[in-house]
Amino acid sequence: MTEIRFPLPDVGEGLTEAEIVQWRVAPGDAIVLDQVFVEIETAKSLVELPSAFEGVVTELLVDEGATVDVGTPILVVQTADAAGAPAAPAPASAQPAAAAAPGAAAAPSAAPAAAAAPATVASHAAAPSEGGGAVLVGHGASGPTGTRRRQRHPSPGGAHEHLAPTPPPAPVVAQAPTAGAAPVAPRPDSGVPVIAKPPIRKLAKDLGVDLSRVSPTGPIGDITRDDVIREASQASVFRNIQTPEAPSDRETRIPVKGVRKAIAAAMVQSAYSAPHVSVFVDVDATRTMEYLKRLKASPDYAGVRISPLLIMAKAMLWAVRRNPTVNAQWTDDEIIVKHYVNLGIAAATPRGLIVPNVKNAQDMSMVELATALEQLTLTAREGKTQPAEMQGGTITITNIGVFGMDTGTPILNPGEVGIVALGTIKQKPWVVDGEVRPRFVTTIGGSFDHRVVDGDVVSRFVADVASIIEEPALLLE
Repeated sequence: MTEIRFPLPDVGEGLTEAEIVQWRVAPGDAIVLDQVFVEIETAKSLVELPSAFEGVVTELLVDEGATVDVGTPILVVQTADAAGAPAAPAPASAQPAAAAAPGAAAAPSAAPAAAAAPATVASHAAAPSEGGGAVLVGHGASGPTGTRRRQRHPSPGGAHEHLAPTPPPAPVVAQAPTAGAAPVAPRPDSGVPVIAKPPIRKLAKDLGVDLSRVSPTGPIGDITRDDVIREASQASVFRNIQTPEAPSDRETRIPVKGVRKAIAAAMVQSAYSAPHVSVFVDVDATRTMEYLKRLKASPDYAGVRISPLLIMAKAMLWAVRRNPTVNAQWTDDEIIVKHYVNLGIAAATPRGLIVPNVKNAQDMSMVELATALEQLTLTAREGKTQPAEMQGGTITITNIGVFGMDTGTPILNPGEVGIVALGTIKQKPWVVDGEVRPRFVTTIGGSFDHRVVDGDVVSRFVADVASIIEEPALLLE
């Protein structure tokens, strides 16, 4: 038997410390190769760490909430000197119980074989389990890895399913949905079946949406992605209007660390180093809203999240091509104009503001860009954005309209010279051909580094963005 002390690795580029957010294991738990065992927060993102060892956890060396330096031991694992890992205690009836429950979803004993880790963190990948099938990163047969934190220890065979020729219990395989299938479950309130594909069910679970409460709009009475997102938005609104209980303490003190500390440093650097100039323009976005309706009805966009942000992103790319100096970087010696666009999208997450970016957005079709924006948003909401996804941005959009704001004066993302804010789109009286009519109107605002771009360039760029929002057919040019 050998005891190994696991040091905190550098999961970013040159990061020196991280906070232990949540342990996924406890002393006495069995741990397998690449199993996520802890969540840490760096100055850039929330990261899940996978195990490089197989064995039994003997000690957690750092408490949750503590900040430790890279290289500090955080976990002790007892491994076997032989090829097999040390046996972890497991009820003798674990496997028979799984076989005797054909109605169950996935047996707990199958979970360790399905454990996975983010590709950007893991240094190696476990051999595929013969019975586990394809598993989404960070998820197993029963959902996110975090939900398996206190499950029963795996048996020795379960910890090495990728080496064993024995197939898993048949009920587990029978419960795995086939690709593209829409599983049906009864609605507990009405008995009406819930029809939703596996990706939609995962999205609902991630957003905390009860599918039995969602009104389906799909062609066969199935629940679509938009249905889930709409329900999540409504639930969020209802939660926000509830009056919170007054705290008993007179003050709340929040430590400045992690993402919040990084945000503060970046905003101070940007505000006091780059002279900001801001401009605003009101735009009739009625044609954009009509265009979005046509896109949603198109089979090419089936299952893809469509929103005004998509048209705004395309408008930015179109305007950058006509005004390339807004897509640049200032240094003390030179101005570097980028001929590619890594389009940043400011995202509010539970852990603070982050700005991941869509790499090489200028080469993407409308469908590709819509898919990339959706994935970026979901990853940020889950707190899974990796440091590499936030590096190398060239220009940024901040969509403050989702919070009901008309406009604002955003602060530049450090290293960039332009950021554009999209305000809320709502009906207002608007003069059309000499008549006052109700139109969908929004306000576009932007801040720019005046060291790089002058007022005429700023004005032309924002006017170009506004022209696409007013008439998206210009994108066909």
